Amino acid sequence: MTAPVVHSLREQIREHILEGIISGRWKPGERIVERRIATELEVSQTPVREALRELESLRLIESAPNKGVRVRSLTAADLEESYPVRAGLEAIAAELAADRLADDCSALEPHVAALYEADSKADGTAQVRHTVAFHRELVRAAGNSVLLHTWEGLGIEVFTALSIRWLGTVQQSYAEEHEELVAAFRRRDPRIAEIVKSHVLGCAPRA
Repeated sequence: MTAPVVHSLREQIREHILEGIISGRWKPGERIVERRIATELEVSQTPVREALRELESLRLIESAPNKGVRVRSLTAADLEESYPVRAGLEAIAAELAADRLADDCSALEPHVAALYEADSKADGTAQVRHTVAFHRELVRAAGNSVLLHTWEGLGIEVFTALSIRWLGTVQQSYAEEHEELVAAFRRRDPRIAEIVKSHVLGCAPRA
């Protein structure tokens, strides 16, 4: 039996604030009050401050002396910046994982199935969740912890969600696009790195 994942208090607070930004509870430009979050969650201000610092490193919030912390007013150009970096990382991952995924795509297939269901219901939340999970499994299959850590540090799920929610960036069919990637791995396509790279770049918002 797999042990449940236990998140630290800071991580739980970070996820709470992230969800608030993604859901629109805090709008771009709106102030996030550290003390108010601490009171709401019944925690001290220290882990809240740590969580906010982490979100600032992801460029989701910004702080200024005497002005507090605010949600950044991100533009399409801001959101687009991470995609070439992500595309490069995933192209490397695809090359490293090519043989492994050619033999066994079982880590990817459940997310393709879930995406077909999400597409049929136009469920944006599920589309984001399973798209990101698919790509995380692809990167994980490369078996390179540095690569995975760097990829995770880009805040993929957040920027994917914000691209869709704030800019209306929607792909034609999330499921079909990812099923095509699975097919490319299975047939050992020698262009797999370029295929994955093009796919990621095609998901970027347009400024």
